[in-house]
Amino acid sequence: MTSDIVVRPANEATWDDLQTVLGPRGEAARCQCRWFQTPSSRWRETARTERAAELRRDTHCGEPGAATTSGLVAYLDGEPAGWCAVEPRTAYARLRTARVPWSGRGEDKDDDGVWSVVCFVTRAGYRRRGVSAALTVAAVEHARSRGARAVEGYPMVVGPGYTDSWGELYVGVASVFEAAGFLEVSRPTARRAVMRVDL
Repeated sequence: MTSDIVVRPANEATWDDLQTVLGPRGEAARCQCRWFQTPSSRWRETARTERAAELRRDTHCGEPGAATTSGLVAYLDGEPAGWCAVEPRTAYARLRTARVPWSGRGEDKDDDGVWSVVCFVTRAGYRRRGVSAALTVAAVEHARSRGARAVEGYPMVVGPGYTDSWGELYVGVASVFEAAGFLEVSRPTARRAVMRVDL
C-alpha cells in the first residue's frame, strides 16, 4: 500500500469525486452502490437516476458536518480513486434474506452494533495500487469511531491465476480483509467467506 492514498468519509468528499470513481458507464455506474440497500422486489423498478439520488442522500457528499454517511472515498495522489460502502449491517435490506452472511450463524439481524463492508469500486487506472486495502483498513476505523462493536465483510476467496470475468470482486477479496485484521467466521459457499473483526 502506498502512503499517497488518503481515505475520507464520503460526506467530506464531493459528489463529483464519487461519481468520478463510479464512472460514466459499466456496472458501478448503473448500480450506484444500491444493490444491498434495495430489496429485490424493487430493484428492477429503479432507474439509475433514482439510485444516484438515493446514494447522494445517504452519503451526504459535500456536507462535512453531516452526522452520518454511507461510505468512504479514497484518493491516490490527490485524485479520486476508490469507494467502499460501510454502514451498520441493518442498512442493507438484501443481507436480511441472503445466505451470506447468515448460513450457519446465530447472529441477531437487528444488531446495529455490527457494521458491514459490502462493496468496493476502484477506478480504472488506479487498480492494483493498494486502494482496496486502504479502504478496508479505513472502514474499520470509520466504524469504530462511530461506535461499532464489530465489522464484517463478505469477500470472495480467490487463488493464484484467478480472473474476474464478470465483476464479482466488488465484495472484495479475502486476503485484503485478512491483512486488515479480519478473521474468517464462516464459509457459506466454497468461494465466499464471512470475515469479521471485533472492536
